[in-house]
Amino acid sequence: MLVAPDTSPRGLGLPGEDDDYDFGAGAGFYVDATAGPWSAHYRMYSYVTRELPALVEDNFPARPDARGIFGHSMGGHGALTIALKNPDLYRSVSAFAPISAPSRVPWGEKAFSGYLGEDRETWREHDASELVRKQPFPDGRTILVDQGDADEFLDEQLSPGVFESACAEAGQPLDLRWREGYDHGYYFISTFMEGHIRHHAEILL
Repeated sequence: MLVAPDTSPRGLGLPGEDDDYDFGAGAGFYVDATAGPWSAHYRMYSYVTRELPALVEDNFPARPDARGIFGHSMGGHGALTIALKNPDLYRSVSAFAPISAPSRVPWGEKAFSGYLGEDRETWREHDASELVRKQPFPDGRTILVDQGDADEFLDEQLSPGVFESACAEAGQPLDLRWREGYDHGYYFISTFMEGHIRHHAEILL
């Protein structure tokens, strides 16, 4: 079963929620906001890790012991950080072109300062490269990441090299697959989605 949560709450009428594609209604970054006015409603981490699994398990014949998580770009950031924080909740993880060091890039700096405030130390708990250095998966499971080498956001926003170095430093197995000629778009995802489904199925079935 595939479950696709939204990126953010919708229609709240918060000032600026619809102004930018990379913040607000289009980009909740899968964190629990602590700064106003976002903190009252932007609780996407709690939604994904608690409310959504409960809804699925109450209404479908799901196996609580067989969950995986994956995502693209901002969702890839969410998948990596949520899995690293909850290794017992998610047994498999993968990402397409994730924002893997958000504390260091404009997308992450914008989101984290807005949702979490200006204390950069608090951002570390939402940065996959920082998290994996401290707490790689204790069971040695492999993280799968696909990345296009023609991605227009590669150098400025995504930082796969930072994440790769952090995994190597921590002894975390990483399967980083570089895809020649592919950009950040959905043809990239659709082309390599089968590999991600197989990655999860081999672990979960």
